[in-house]
Amino acid sequence: MNAEPRSPRLLPVFWFTGSYMAAAIAGSLLQANREFVFYIAVMLVLIGVMTAVHRTVQLTGALLWAFSIWGLLHMAGGLLPLPQGWPHDGSHAVLYSLWLIPERLKFDQVVHAYGFGITTWLCWHALSAGLWRRYGVRPEPTVGLITLCAAGGMGFGALNEVIEFIAVLCLPDTNVGGYVNTGWDLVSNLVGAVTVALVLRCRGNVLH
Repeated sequence: MNAEPRSPRLLPVFWFTGSYMAAAIAGSLLQANREFVFYIAVMLVLIGVMTAVHRTVQLTGALLWAFSIWGLLHMAGGLLPLPQGWPHDGSHAVLYSLWLIPERLKFDQVVHAYGFGITTWLCWHALSAGLWRRYGVRPEPTVGLITLCAAGGMGFGALNEVIEFIAVLCLPDTNVGGYVNTGWDLVSNLVGAVTVALVLRCRGNVLH
């Protein structure tokens, strides 16, 4: 039986996240970027949610850092302008629109895969922690349980698309993209969720 997980030190993650959020708020206000003010509000809500989740299931330091880095990638993706001449998709020349492989792979898609991959990891951790607290045992990373966690990661990815749709309805000019972009976002979410699910299936006992 595994030992009860210890609470990681939160102060470095707190200061790291707070620093880039403050920079993002300042940047979006200076650029008069209404779309990103909306996303910053969503981010602040998510930070509150993650704090509540941590208090309930004691997230590992690795998970906390992984989510903080995801937030940094999200803030940078929407605010950092691209140098002139760099290949990008659409009319908004920001990091999110950057073609890493022209017409094949965007920065945005990599961030989607990463983010909802670690969300799948979070689902596994929450399931494991819940069973530990209730029954005092850790579940084995069976195909069924890991598939459930991957489906959870994909579900949160779909919720992200709903939030982006709300942004499209509320704001006159966004960088969300159209139906094809949404489809590729969902494919990227699937790639990330399945990749992490496979890692959990093989190494889940050490990723609590």
